[in-house]
Formats: sequence, C-alpha cells, structure tokens
Amino acid sequence: MTVAGRAPDAVGTRRPGPRIGLLIGGVALLAVIAVLSIGVGARHISPAEVVRALLDYRGTDDHVIVRDVRAPRALLAVAVGAALAVAGALIQTLARNPLAEPGILGVTAGAGFAITVGSGLGLAAGQSGQLALAISGSVLAALLVAAVGRRSPLRLVLTGVALTAVLGGVSLGLRLMLPDTFDVYRFWSVGSLASREQAPLALPLTAIGVSLLGALLLSRALNALALGENVARTLGAGVVRVRTAALVLITVLSGAATAVAGPILFVGLIVPHLVRKPAGGSVPWLILYSMVLGPILLLIADIGSRVLLTTGEVPVAVVTAFLGGPMLIWAVRRYGAGSL
Repeated sequence: MTVAGRAPDAVGTRRPGPRIGLLIGGVALLAVIAVLSIGVGARHISPAEVVRALLDYRGTDDHVIVRDVRAPRALLAVAVGAALAVAGALIQTLARNPLAEPGILGVTAGAGFAITVGSGLGLAAGQSGQLALAISGSVLAALLVAAVGRRSPLRLVLTGVALTAVLGGVSLGLRLMLPDTFDVYRFWSVGSLASREQAPLALPLTAIGVSLLGALLLSRALNALALGENVARTLGAGVVRVRTAALVLITVLSGAATAVAGPILFVGLIVPHLVRKPAGGSVPWLILYSMVLGPILLLIADIGSRVLLTTGEVPVAVVTAFLGGPMLIWAVRRYGAGSL
C-alpha cells in the first residue's frame, strides 16, 4: 500500500465517536469551570446567581460585578488560554519538536522590547498604548524570525532563540538605565488577567477568534506536513504555503494573547502534551482539544491566583509557571535532550 494510502491511519482519522464525546465533555467542563471562576473573588457569588446574572440581568450589586468585571475576565481567560494552547500545538507540529512553544518565535521578547522602547519614548501611556506597542513588537519580531529561519524548522527555532536573547539583553539594559521605563514594563511583564478586562479588547479578541478558525481550516494540511515534507508534497500539500500560513497564525495567536495579558508561560507547552494521546496523531483533533483544554487550564490557574493569598491576588503567570515547571521536567525526561 502506498504512503498516501496509509495517511489516514497515521494521522488517526478513524473512529471519531469517542473523540467527539470527549470533546463535548471538555466543552461542558469548560462551561462549569467558567461559571465557578466568575463566582470566585473577594465577594463570593453562587453559581446559580452567576447564571441568573448572565441570563436574567436585574442590576443588583452581584449582577453588576458579574457582567462588568468577572464575565469579561473569564472571557479573556478563555480567549488567551485557547490562543496560547493552539499556538503551542501549531509550533510543535511545524517545528516537529515536542518541546517547542510559542515564545521561540520571539513574540514575547518582541512585545517586551516594544514596551520598553515605547516607554522610554513616552508612547506607553495607558493600557491602550501598551497594547498597541506589544502587538506591534510581537508581529515585527515574528516576521524577522520567519524571514531568516523559514527554510527549515531547526533554523526557525535557532533564529527565534537568538533573537529572544538579543532583544532581552537590550531591553534589560534600557530598563536599568531608565527607571520610569522599568516601572511601566514591570506592570505589563507580570502575566495577569486582573484589570486587563478593562482594556480595549475588541480587536485582539477578534484576531484570536479568526486565527483559531484559521488554525482549524489549516489543520488537515498540517496533518500531511506532520508526516514529513516529502510525504506532504506527495499528498499534494503546498509545503511553503502551509508553513507560512501556520507562522502567521502562531504570530497572531501568541502575539495578541501576550499583548492583552502579558507573558504567560507554559500553557503553549503543557496543553498539547496533555491532549496528544487522545488526539491520536491527528492535528485537527489536537487543535480542537487544545482549544478546549487551554481555557480550562488558564481558568483554573486564575481561580488559584485569587484564592492562594488572603491579602490579594497572585499573578496568573506565577500559577501557570508552578504547574508548568514539573511538566517541562516530565517532557524532557520523556522526549530526551535531543528534542531541545
């Protein structure tokens, strides 16, 4: 039998029934955790009251808190979690490296560098200015990495690591010389969902939604690319076109998520590993499961950030790092140093 004939088995397209059931269960779990997340805070609101506030708004204090503060924050967590998780699934598939994560494209470093330079020039006043700078820096850094390393996955990873190191070093030097710049950067660099829901989010959330849809549409072509470039060409996939589209999606997803919430590490690394086995080697199912589990993980981390301390909140990035550290050790032990 030809390679093309084996492709469906290799990418796991048989027996979708159990996978559909698992996906429906994941969506239901996501809805439950989202309701619980909205109810947790300095003022506890019961799940029943949360549902009433969402479906039958009465204007009470609890309903105002739900509608104006906590529901937008939960929506932000869902969007950022899905964006980072799907970006991680895409970069791991594209680079054929199970330890890859969106930050290797220089997105986070580019956003931080733009915030630092913009602060020094007085352009980072308010959340709107920081959001615009972070998105611009993310896109420019990813474009540079893609232009230099587009010919091979290994070159792409090495270029991203090198650019991250350079931008990080320059940014650190500027922050040490300009104390006011450090103050602005410090607020943005603490990956958090607190107060971020008050920023203008229509554009980044729309970009994330469109990019998630684009990732689903591209997933079948990535299935072929995951089998190797020669096999992908045999199956009729345009390797350069697919790789370019994937890089664009990774840039938009991780750039928009980083811009609105700051650097939140490990979500793009952890989630694809957790869903890889049930996905069975199928990139479409890997993306679908990541799209559901990413928000679940970030909502749980956000709940933890609100209850760990009685005196205030812990940044959600601290909680994800606490969860992601052991996961990274497990991944290195499973896949070996050769995957780094």
